[in-house]
Amino acid sequence: MKILIVEDEDGLRESIEAYFTGGDSLCETAKDFTSALAKVGMYRYDCIILDLTLPNGNGLDIVKYLKEHDYNDGVLIISAKNSLDDRLAGLDLGADDYLTKPFHLSELRSRVLAIVRRRSYNGNNILKFKEISIDLAAKAVVVNDHPVKLTRKEYALLLYFIANKGKVVSKNAIAEHLWGDSIDIADNFDFIYSHIKNIRKKLVEAGANDYIQAAYGMGYKLSERETD
Repeated sequence: MKILIVEDEDGLRESIEAYFTGGDSLCETAKDFTSALAKVGMYRYDCIILDLTLPNGNGLDIVKYLKEHDYNDGVLIISAKNSLDDRLAGLDLGADDYLTKPFHLSELRSRVLAIVRRRSYNGNNILKFKEISIDLAAKAVVVNDHPVKLTRKEYALLLYFIANKGKVVSKNAIAEHLWGDSIDIADNFDFIYSHIKNIRKKLVEAGANDYIQAAYGMGYKLSERETD
């Protein structure tokens, strides 16, 4: 799960980042409007945790920007503004949820997970792709009742494929999703091939067909038709 935390209060931003990073999430941060707008212009996120009152601008303009460019990132507004008009303004612009400060981090996480489940997995906690089943709550992968042990990156990559099944995803998109904007300095993406090779091997050994296809020169695709 790739998350952008847009919050100008250092202590709160750092506590949210630490809380999510302790799980299986990749977190990036921005502490003002300008840097947040630059990030959403270049990268895609499963969910953006967005404060409204920011140095150099208003978080609502980030929501407007996403909608104007048809970007499908989930948005959870966090704000000390608690009036009905404030909440309606954010939701009517297209935010997925609105949480007023102060809040418990556990509630924030539950709301973020609900947004990601709804947007990427039709609201389900159990994902099924052919004979592959994934329990999102337990972070467990099973093939025909046989458990499959994946590393954190392999698990995140399998989820990314399932969220984009039937679509070709580029190596660059995979790298950004799993490693964030720091991947820009990477010389090559050969390590992605290793992760994909491991996923395919583990799934096939557990009894699944091989559904991850290489699209020459473009990337990879999870297809319901197994490879030869």
